[in-house]
Order: sequence, then C-alpha cells, then structure tokens
Amino acid sequence: MRLATQDKPFFPDQFAEKLQFVKSMGFAAFEVDGKVLIERFAEIKQAIRETGVPVCTACGGYRGWIGDFDREKRRQAIADISEILKHVAEIAGQGIIVPAAWGMFSRRLPPLVPPRSEEEDRRILLDSLAQLNRTAQETGTYLYLEPLNRYEDHMLNKLSDAVSLIEEGNFSNVKVTADFFHMNIEEASVEASLRAAQQYIGHIHLADSHRYQPGDGHLDFVSGFKVLHEIGYAGYMAFECRVLGEPAEEAYRKSVKYIQSCLRQAGEEERE
Repeated sequence: MRLATQDKPFFPDQFAEKLQFVKSMGFAAFEVDGKVLIERFAEIKQAIRETGVPVCTACGGYRGWIGDFDREKRRQAIADISEILKHVAEIAGQGIIVPAAWGMFSRRLPPLVPPRSEEEDRRILLDSLAQLNRTAQETGTYLYLEPLNRYEDHMLNKLSDAVSLIEEGNFSNVKVTADFFHMNIEEASVEASLRAAQQYIGHIHLADSHRYQPGDGHLDFVSGFKVLHEIGYAGYMAFECRVLGEPAEEAYRKSVKYIQSCLRQAGEEERE
C-alpha cells in the first residue's frame, strides 16, 4: 500500500516544489484536483518528470454530478470527467474518484423526500457509469466510485451500493473508493465491508472520525489495514482530510508517521 495526499494550503504552489515537498513528508504520490490538472497540465507533466513523484489520481474539479437531478449538469459532469480521464492517462495516472453526488440531497435532512425515485436514481447512475466506463476503457484508466455518508448523498452510502451498480452494469473500468471516514458512519463493520467488496476496491481515502487528519480522532485504522493486507490490496491510500493543529505542517507530518505505524502493525509496510 502506498500513501498519497491531496493538496493543502501549506504546500508550495509550484508543482515541482509541491511534489518534492509531498515526497519529503513521506507520501509516494499526489492526488490532484481535476480542474487544476487540466489548467496546469504542462507544468504538472514537467514536474512529474523532474521529481519522479507520480500524480496517481484526480478527485473533483468538474461541473455537476453523475447522478445530478438536472440533465444538463449531468451531461456536463460526464463530459468534464471524460476530459479529466484523458489527461490522467497522459501522465500515467490511474483514474478519478467520483461520488454519485455531493451535497445535492440527503434523506436525513429536510425536505427528506428526494424529487426522484430510487429506481430512477439507479437508472441515471447506470447510464452515467456506462458512458464513463467507455471513456475509461479507451484511455486505460478507472473511475473510482465513492459512496458518501447519508448526510452528504442519498444515493450511494455503503460499499455494497457501489458494488451493486458495478455488477449490474458489468463495468470493467469502474472500481470502488473505500473512504474510512464515510465507512465509519455507514458500515456496521468496516472490516466486513472491505472483505465483501474486496474484488472491486480500487482506491482508499483516509480521514479520521471527525474528517481531520488520521490519528487525531478515534478511528481504528489498524483493523481495517489488516483486512486490506489480507485481501492483497496494493493500491494507493490518499489522505483526504482537513488538518487540525498548529503548525499545520507539523500536525500533518505526525499523521503520516501515525499511518505508517498503523501499516506496520497491520503487517504491511508502505510500498515505494
């Protein structure tokens, strides 16, 4: 398993410096915003060559959602994600992390009843995924479908929800992102959910119980990492979290060391 990180305010702005800084903190790769990837593509491509630090995945940076209620916004999401995947392929990246939607609707907050049925939600998601699966096949990349917690999305909340769509659509280039923060809220057992979805897990997101850096909350990462080790997961684990503590850089470095310790306790050293 290899560690990656998304951007932070205390990282350098220039990408060559940013990637070197990321490496100095103990990360093996960088997870980039999709819009930034496109807008600063030449700089990013050069920085990867200069530093040898890969940009493994993209996350966000597109308009709309693949499960958007608005047809035009959904079309925009599919078009933007497709373009990001093409850029990811050009830098030998793996793919993009995509939820059904974020912040669009929650069944746990008023008005409680969404404007679309569960059957229609599923039909829309299968259609969006089918289109993006074709682009992923053509570019040799993956779409990493991410279930979010019940307060952030009403369509996909558990790993099994994402797996069900992949199996029904028989999508060759759609995998699952397992996010420890969301799993902590939604899964009865993080360990059991990881085992059940093992065939489809393609990416991991790390944040603690309160969405800040790992090690500052109460999540048991070691038990989850033991399962990932047992099932042979060898992909990236990207920090997707806010940073609590001052100075922030020091708090973040401490978190990296904490996760490296958790990996060792789970029987797996971080891979280069």
